[in-house]
Amino acid sequence: MKLLQLFIPTALAIIAGQQALADNWPQFRGPTAQGVSSEKNPPLKWSPTENVAWKAELPGDSWSSPAIWGNRVFVTTATHGGESCRLISLNRKTGGILWDKEVFKQVPRRKEGRNSYATPTPATDGKRVYACFGDGSFAALTFGGEVVWTNRDYKFYGQHGLGSSPILHDGLLIMARDGSSDGEDKKLGWQTPWDQSFVVALDTKTGKQRWKGNRGLSRISHGTPVVWKALSGHAQIVSEAGDVVQGFDAKTGERVWTSEVIGEGKVPSAVVGNGMVFTSGGWGGKETIKAFKLGGKGDLKETNLAWEQRRGMPKVPSMVYVNHHLFSITDGGIATCLKASSGEIVWQERVGGNFSASPVATGSRIYFVGDSGETTIVEAGPVFRVLGKNAIGETLQASPALSQGQLFIRTQKSLYCIGKK
Repeated sequence: MKLLQLFIPTALAIIAGQQALADNWPQFRGPTAQGVSSEKNPPLKWSPTENVAWKAELPGDSWSSPAIWGNRVFVTTATHGGESCRLISLNRKTGGILWDKEVFKQVPRRKEGRNSYATPTPATDGKRVYACFGDGSFAALTFGGEVVWTNRDYKFYGQHGLGSSPILHDGLLIMARDGSSDGEDKKLGWQTPWDQSFVVALDTKTGKQRWKGNRGLSRISHGTPVVWKALSGHAQIVSEAGDVVQGFDAKTGERVWTSEVIGEGKVPSAVVGNGMVFTSGGWGGKETIKAFKLGGKGDLKETNLAWEQRRGMPKVPSMVYVNHHLFSITDGGIATCLKASSGEIVWQERVGGNFSASPVATGSRIYFVGDSGETTIVEAGPVFRVLGKNAIGETLQASPALSQGQLFIRTQKSLYCIGKK
């Protein structure tokens, strides 16, 4: 009886913790940084005026996604031509702005037209919110809007600008830095491989470096890392850059393995599932969707390559892994479902439009959000079935978020909370 009394509160605490994680969307692409939510009944139908809980106007220019924790929504932006780096907190129930804080100023540098000076999505652990901006500087703030620490030690330059986002893991704020040279030879690190890219982990309490994992030779990339846990329970930070996909020890930053994936300017984030890591994106003409077996060590080249697929590769949107299938959307609006085990195409259909945002998924639905503001919802299964098409009439590139039965879509100037109030 005493054992049962001890077990019940422990079990309830675990369930409550899992539920809290499921209800929140704490970083880019959600709880696992893979675009998958445990929500059971997210919205299926809306318009600019129908089934919208609220709409909030946002200042400045930014393509970062919202991060959500409890009754707080956090977004970043850059105003005054990209100089003023700001973090905004909104009331999740009403959309009202609780605070709008300038954390520091930056000197805007070169970027692609589709990028912004505040593209990285913030991350939150429920105690603090962490942000990064175009020049590579970090900041941590309380939920009350007070700056706890800043770290400006990792100045960033890349021919495309900064497009990756930080993730949280075990008290660490982890981010990939895959830029290029700002010297005379601008092709170095961009079109010519170099050895200056890395993955860095900061202590969330202090902002100090805990580890720094060097890539070796690689090129420009904008993907966000993902955490993979081996059967032994040991965690790795899996991250794709131009020409490589790699695994780093989550505690020490030691590079455990590296595999070859040709292509620079890679934007999609890697996805893990079924004991493999799935990669895509890049420019140069040799890129494909590739699946590599996880668990190896050293310079593997392509010895751990499980399969590759040349059709349906997205250059910008990330993929999602659901129900042993891999779903993708090309920049030109071709949706594809692949068997995760083999790369075989199950279905491939044109949904129309152009796409930059990464899709989000539940166990039964995939949400493809287009640049025009139209969302196509399809069944997350081996049969192509459109469940709904909904437009809000505003342009966007930011990836959406799912939390507590609501869908959050950031457009060029606004943030929509779609679903019941």
